[in-house]
Amino acid sequence: MTAFNDEPVRNDAPATGEALRRTLGVGRRRFLSTCTAAATAAIAAPVLGASPALAHDRGRGHDHGHGHGHGHGGDVLVPANRRGIILYTVRDATGRDPLSTDLPSGFREVFKQLSRYGYRQVEFAGYGQHANAPGGADLESVEGARLLRSWLDDYGLRAQGNHGFIPSSWPLTTPDLDTFKKHLEIANILGMAHVGTGGDPTGSAYRADWDAAADKWNALGGIARRAGLKLYTHNHDAAYGFLLDGGPLDDQGRPTRSSGIRKLEYFLKVTDPKVVWLEMDVFWAHVAQYKFPTYTAHDGSTREKIFDPAGLVVRNNKRYPLFHAKDGTVNTTNGMGYDMVPFGTGVIDYTTFFSRVGDRNYHNPMVEQDNAPSATDPGQSLQHAKIGYDHLAALREKRH
Repeated sequence: MTAFNDEPVRNDAPATGEALRRTLGVGRRRFLSTCTAAATAAIAAPVLGASPALAHDRGRGHDHGHGHGHGHGGDVLVPANRRGIILYTVRDATGRDPLSTDLPSGFREVFKQLSRYGYRQVEFAGYGQHANAPGGADLESVEGARLLRSWLDDYGLRAQGNHGFIPSSWPLTTPDLDTFKKHLEIANILGMAHVGTGGDPTGSAYRADWDAAADKWNALGGIARRAGLKLYTHNHDAAYGFLLDGGPLDDQGRPTRSSGIRKLEYFLKVTDPKVVWLEMDVFWAHVAQYKFPTYTAHDGSTREKIFDPAGLVVRNNKRYPLFHAKDGTVNTTNGMGYDMVPFGTGVIDYTTFFSRVGDRNYHNPMVEQDNAPSATDPGQSLQHAKIGYDHLAALREKRH
């Protein structure tokens, strides 16, 4: 397995992605043929190294971290054009029957409401909505993406990423490759810079499985990159547990102890920084901090190593273009250390987190609350989305 060093991404993005965002005729055929060629090369040689580099957010501004928004100008931690939400938070609203409620329902009305709150970015979690909403139930198609893009443009929103399809097969099967290419095409129509998934690269604790996952993600990332997109994985607490990579073997020949490296730290080392990115869910990273404070070393001793989420980002800053901004209150009885609450109403110190990671015109925080939908209060998820936006906009760097 080859370990890659972090390298700066050059500002020379391939024209393919930009052209596809502007046109869909010849551009679409070029997209498909380019992806097919890239996929063939990736399957033949999983570790890629010669593809053109992506730009960081071409044309999005370079003011060295000084944001603009409510209040005090330069001390705003999340600039106005970086404030986003993952639509999973309001999934009940997009899935609501517009014929049975006066509440916003379906993508178009939800986009309008989120824009009113002030959001300027969204992250998708699938392209389905209620069948009675404009466009119908299934917008996971070229035509559906065009319709979604028109609504995003109408309300001043940018699609920044998605939790979509990542092939489970490896090596890639033709059906999986075709589905992956379709998702890349949809992402380009929507104007995304990133395309991803809501799951960890592997649920395993063993190095061999993370090596295999790295080969797969390097190959998929190369395909995405040739389409002008950054491929990312969204991670939960388990991915920050310790890698089992040494010590006595169990009865299946697997290692039982750790060198002290966390699974995602290892994944960052063995994936190519030019083709694989990550999205940190800051809530689940803090759950991992609570759950995984010690490990059993190769010599059998117990060692303490407290996880520092912001520190991991600082060490790999350009690998983290996206965050989930999710909050919690302390609960030491549920096994996780936290209960999920609307963003800004919990105890996770986002002022310090965003101040430490910096690069505020590179990172894209997406408000998320898994439990925002309510069976008894149909308007709750959108109310909580507004609470989340207001707190995200209010974050200010501490003055010393």
